[in-house]
Amino acid sequence: MSKFNSKSLFASCAVIAMSMTLPVAAHAQQKEAPQTMTTPAEAAPIIPRAHLFGNPTKAGGRISPDGQWLSWLAPDNDVLNVWIAPASDPSAAKVMTSATDRPISQYFWAPDSQSLLYVQDKGGDENYLLYGVDLATGAERTLTDFEKTRVQVIGTSETIRDKMLVGLNNRDARLHDVHLLDLNTGELTLVQQNDGYAGFLADDNLQLRMAIRPNAAGGMDFFPIVDGTIATEATDSTGLEDSLTTQPAGFTTDGKTMYWIDSRGRNTAALIAQDVATGEKTVIAENDKADIGGAMSDPKTGEVEAYSFTYLETEWTAIDPDIKASLDWLDTKLDGEFGVSSRTEDDQKWIVWNDPLTAPSKTFIYDRAAKTLTDFYVTRPELEGAPLQPMQGLELTSRDGLTLPSYLTLPPGSDTTGDGVPEKPVPMVLLVHGGPWARDNYGYNSYHQWLANRGYAVLSVNFRGSTGFGKEFISAGDLEWGKKMHDDLIDAVDWAVSKGVTTDDKVAIMGGSYGGYATLAGLTFTPNEFACGVDIVGPSNLETLLATIPPYWEPLIAQFHERMGNPNTPEGLAMLKERSPLYSAGNIIKPLLIGQGANDPRVNQAESDQIVAAMKEKGIPVTYVLYPDEGHGFAKPNNNIAFNAVTENFLATCLGGRSEPIGDTVDNSTAQIVEGAEHVKGLADALGG
Repeated sequence: MSKFNSKSLFASCAVIAMSMTLPVAAHAQQKEAPQTMTTPAEAAPIIPRAHLFGNPTKAGGRISPDGQWLSWLAPDNDVLNVWIAPASDPSAAKVMTSATDRPISQYFWAPDSQSLLYVQDKGGDENYLLYGVDLATGAERTLTDFEKTRVQVIGTSETIRDKMLVGLNNRDARLHDVHLLDLNTGELTLVQQNDGYAGFLADDNLQLRMAIRPNAAGGMDFFPIVDGTIATEATDSTGLEDSLTTQPAGFTTDGKTMYWIDSRGRNTAALIAQDVATGEKTVIAENDKADIGGAMSDPKTGEVEAYSFTYLETEWTAIDPDIKASLDWLDTKLDGEFGVSSRTEDDQKWIVWNDPLTAPSKTFIYDRAAKTLTDFYVTRPELEGAPLQPMQGLELTSRDGLTLPSYLTLPPGSDTTGDGVPEKPVPMVLLVHGGPWARDNYGYNSYHQWLANRGYAVLSVNFRGSTGFGKEFISAGDLEWGKKMHDDLIDAVDWAVSKGVTTDDKVAIMGGSYGGYATLAGLTFTPNEFACGVDIVGPSNLETLLATIPPYWEPLIAQFHERMGNPNTPEGLAMLKERSPLYSAGNIIKPLLIGQGANDPRVNQAESDQIVAAMKEKGIPVTYVLYPDEGHGFAKPNNNIAFNAVTENFLATCLGGRSEPIGDTVDNSTAQIVEGAEHVKGLADALGG
């Protein structure tokens, strides 16, 4: 079966949020702007941006561990909040949280089913605090009530259901001390002060069993914890090459088995079970093309019952025969991708999501004993009947022989023969993922659908350094920012041109986080390659980027230095400057749009400010949009929609696709157009906005 799916600058920065740039005609060096051209997509209805990027009707469906309650995210006064309803009467819904500004995006049930827990930051600063809502009283409170603090969940328990372990960096912003949190009283008890560790692993008794500390080689050392005492000698370790593909993955409930995701001695990460008493390790699953991607574990015992790998698409294998029977049955009932997002403690009820790929996603309640699927909700019912397009997986080849797993979506009506290539070349957007230690995946993608609907082929490339394809593929990107990592993107564009997907003068580059860096690199290092670029929260100066990382990333700084360049050595600093688009800003001859959140802790506002200043100094026009209430990407739908409105109208001017008018979207957002306000107005006027 192939229907399951198990975010970031650096490993967790893959935020895609669109940005704004000026019309092509604003650049003296640019060719005359093409007029909006007729594309095959014009036969299909235009999908409103609000249908793709506005609030979902419902999302994030779960079932309480005791099976008594259903929960989900849905708007309350236009802001996503957590709702619940009795499982016996889903129509008796009520909102449980009181967010009025930023949407709640992450929530979960307390193990005892007596409260709901969620995390929330302020203005995108990523200082996430933990909040709880008591089901019986409806009382909502802050469980980690500290300033400039980011909470981590260290451990929850099957047997101790009213407590959990959390990490808090309120004492030292760089390090998370471990506390025991009483979910009923809110009491926090210090369990382990952190004196230099990147993380901890706990068992079902909420006892710490392992401490993880970075080493000078860019890897990790693993120290057993016995009766609260951390061993002085590491029992396991990794170097740089295994650092992103090897980590402990938890214990069985009885504490006798510890699971690892482990690439040591192999290229791709395998799923391994270790007998705690003897130390013996057994390989459960491995794949020669992809790392272990996900696992399903028994809610009671913690034993792995199924596992997945994702190369181009996701493949799941069940170990437990009962789980296999359930997954096989679901496979006969659901088209496209599906997965299990929530399970009751007795494992009789599952919440199952389904991505039909060319229709809006649906969520069901699955009764395993009765073999029934009950509709829970459609996430975006307004997309039913919309001309959503299929995504195709591709294996492209780099100039030095690496296979680049990639994804292509074509405009509606452009490929009537179904051979994966349009009858005539169409404009293309190269959409670059963040990270860079992250990856693109198969399935419904709102940006692919949006851009394809506007008449563009959309190509996403897992360039070297992307995760999921083994440690050799990651290591091939070491010290290659702006070099071979960028070459992979150029090679993908050359492939698209050679296949007749597009032409070499009708390609835009766009992305967020590392994808924003790739955009800046594209317009500075290869200034004639792209027709225009959209940079969202992208770093322009790798030296200042490394100097301003969040304090809680400092334990990982050795890895950043080894993979990007070490500013503490003359040769490392020289390389970082060479690879920084800021110092080549004078090369920019194509339109550039920059979007930035003022509170971004990963890519500080200064990263956008300084390249804008450099361009102004050289007389190069740029459009720069700043959001004072956003961070690393745009969480508020009005902000995201506004940015996308200007982006698509810019792309229409630059590449000749079609666009929905800008309208009042920018006025309805918090956007501050720092540079290029006249160009945004010009876009609206020129394209009927």
